[in-house]
Amino acid sequence: MKSSHDIIMERNSCRTFDGNPLNPGERAAVNALLSPEHRGPFGNRVRLKLIDLDQSERDELRALGTYGMIHGARLFIAGAVANQPRAMVDYGYCLEKVILELTGMDLGTCWLGGTFNHSGFAKKFGLTEGELLPAVTPLGHPAARRSFMDSAVRTFAGSKHRKLWPELFFMGSFTTPLIENEAGGYTKSLEAVRMAPSASNKQPWRVVRDRAGFHFFLERTPGYDKLGGKISFQEIDLGIALCHFELVTQESKLPGGWRNEPPGFEAGGREYILSWMV
Repeated sequence: MKSSHDIIMERNSCRTFDGNPLNPGERAAVNALLSPEHRGPFGNRVRLKLIDLDQSERDELRALGTYGMIHGARLFIAGAVANQPRAMVDYGYCLEKVILELTGMDLGTCWLGGTFNHSGFAKKFGLTEGELLPAVTPLGHPAARRSFMDSAVRTFAGSKHRKLWPELFFMGSFTTPLIENEAGGYTKSLEAVRMAPSASNKQPWRVVRDRAGFHFFLERTPGYDKLGGKISFQEIDLGIALCHFELVTQESKLPGGWRNEPPGFEAGGREYILSWMV
């Protein structure tokens, strides 16, 4: 069985599927992943469902720009969360945990954020009042060859590139970059954060290590989240980063847990999210 770290390192966004249905065993395994209660580190409940779209619904969704990049998929995983504080962080955390499990099953996925609440997804899902549907992922077997659009997105969106450690990770405060040999046993955990997917590959997470632990901050891209209204794509990105850090840290049998204890140093306009206290 592959480790969480290996799965994180190997996973990439799949936008081209072979069109073949999941076999009964795969479908049962997917439903088993989705059925338990999902809660993030802030305690928000995330409902996840497998959505099977018929042809007319897929045609309707082609009007959505992100969906137009997906080929050969009819199965999607969608989720709902109440519009509460840090709900987007918990949504990213919960759905990414499922996506990594699916990757370990050799199934393809791709984060899609957008305005889905008035689409076939929302109709199929059955949103209740006050719930948001922040993002979905297609699900299926990756095609042997990527479509032209899929290859172009990977090239022009910079999805193969990530910021370097000194841009993302710091020691003691934001004035001193953290280098890899100072991270000790947490090097793999932070590298898993660095390799996390994010909307438009913005990588908005920043992490400061001190004696107490690792403090996660959000460095927002000005104006970016206006695109989503109540849905903050960059808070979803932070949830994905928290998921990666937790999984690899626990897999490495390192101490610690999540606590909401803002550190005392100057954040320089960055928004505190959560700390892994050791």
